[in-house]
Amino acid sequence: MTRIRTSRDIATGKRHLRKACSSMAAMLEVCPAIPLRLTQPGFAGLASIIVSQQVSKASADAIFGRLRAAVDPLDAAGYLSAGETAWIAAGLSRPKQRTLTAISEAVLSGALDLDALCELPPETAIERMTAIKGIGPWTAEVYLMFCAGHRDVFPAGDLALQEAIRLADGLETRPTEKESRLRAEAWAPWRSVAARILWAYYAVEKRREAVPVA
Repeated sequence: MTRIRTSRDIATGKRHLRKACSSMAAMLEVCPAIPLRLTQPGFAGLASIIVSQQVSKASADAIFGRLRAAVDPLDAAGYLSAGETAWIAAGLSRPKQRTLTAISEAVLSGALDLDALCELPPETAIERMTAIKGIGPWTAEVYLMFCAGHRDVFPAGDLALQEAIRLADGLETRPTEKESRLRAEAWAPWRSVAARILWAYYAVEKRREAVPVA
C-alpha cells in the first residue's frame, strides 16, 4: 500500500494530477507549494483533528495548546485522568469532550487501535473509526490522510473542498458531498494530494476575495 511519507511523494502526486486533469493543472499554476501536513498517528493526532472541527485555525491552535498543557501525556489514559475541569479550561465543547471520552474508552478497552488502523485498507479503517460515537466520515478520512499517510482518501464532506471544486469547475452552486466524491474519482489514486491542492486553491481564492478593489 503506497503511502505519503515525504514531500517527494506529494511531488509525485502533483505530477500525476497535472497530467491527468486540466483543472488540477490550472490550480497548480496559482497555488503555492502544497504542504505535506503529516503528524504521528495516535490519540494526540486524532484529538487535534477533532479540536479543529467547526472552529477557526487560530481557535483550534489555542484550544489544542491548552489541552496539551493540561493533559501530559496527551493520550487516552491521560485525557480521562485530567477530567472535566481540565477539558473545560482547555476550551473543549461538550460534544468534543464526549467524543474524546468515547475514543479514550475505546482505546483503553482495546476496541480501537489507532496505530493498527493505519495499516488497514481505508474503507475498513473508516468503518471501524465511525463505529465510535462522535467520529464521522470526515474525521476518519482526515485522520487517514494526515496521520496514516494514505494517498487515496478524499474527505468529500469538507465544505472548503466543495467550494474549491465549485470555483475550479465554474459551477453556480457548491457540489454536494456525493457529487464531490464522484468528482474526486477522476483524481485516483492520488485523491489525498488532490484534496491538498484544493485546500490550497481555496485559500488563494479567499485571499483574493479579501483584497479590496482599488
